[in-house]
Amino acid sequence: MWDTSKDYRLMVAVKAVDLFRRALEAGGFRGQWKKKPAIQAASEIERALQSLIYSYLEPEDLAASPEMIGIEEKLKEITDALGGEDWSRKFLDEASRDERERVEENIAKVKFFLNTIGNLRGRLMLGKISDPVIAVDIVAGEVMSVGGHPSADKLQICNVNVGGRSLKVVTNDTDVRENDRVAVALLPPQNFMGVVSEGMFLGADGVLRDVKGNPGEMPRGIPLEALNETRNLVEDFLAG
Repeated sequence: MWDTSKDYRLMVAVKAVDLFRRALEAGGFRGQWKKKPAIQAASEIERALQSLIYSYLEPEDLAASPEMIGIEEKLKEITDALGGEDWSRKFLDEASRDERERVEENIAKVKFFLNTIGNLRGRLMLGKISDPVIAVDIVAGEVMSVGGHPSADKLQICNVNVGGRSLKVVTNDTDVRENDRVAVALLPPQNFMGVVSEGMFLGADGVLRDVKGNPGEMPRGIPLEALNETRNLVEDFLAG
């Protein structure tokens, strides 16, 4: 019997729902979208997740459960309520200059929620794993561009291809270069002096820069010590 009450994937998913609701309330999102249906669908996802947390089903059975199917259907409803597949661009276009930083941060939080819930089934299919890193996606990526941070000389802003989409990652490793092959943990977004980071590069003594794997897929050959900071940040997210 699997102790689903301690499954990091489910616990982080519940926290992601709360982050999503708070982002909608504070987001400053303008334009034509349906806030109330989005929040209602999120609440229904939370109820389904709570049911799974106390189900004590095997991870593979969780992935195939009616609750999981319902969660994915509600996620589609949320995307529609936000305004469709290009919802984030619409919100940014509507944001004033003064609102833009806040809107970008809350868009990143919504994206974290959508990704965490949308890929939950796949992480559950990995089986019985009692490790915080299983709660978030870790993907291979390719650094497409690197630029300086406008307010911090020791930080760099990287745009990273993670397979069909790009992420913004802020790093303090100034050795990262364009075309580096990296591994990215898709963690809750963090604001670094006005710039929102949507993930974190894996590494121990510096960022891993020759990672095997296609962008967007699970990286291969990652040393265990490179996962330590991801574990810590997942635990911090759950404790927050």
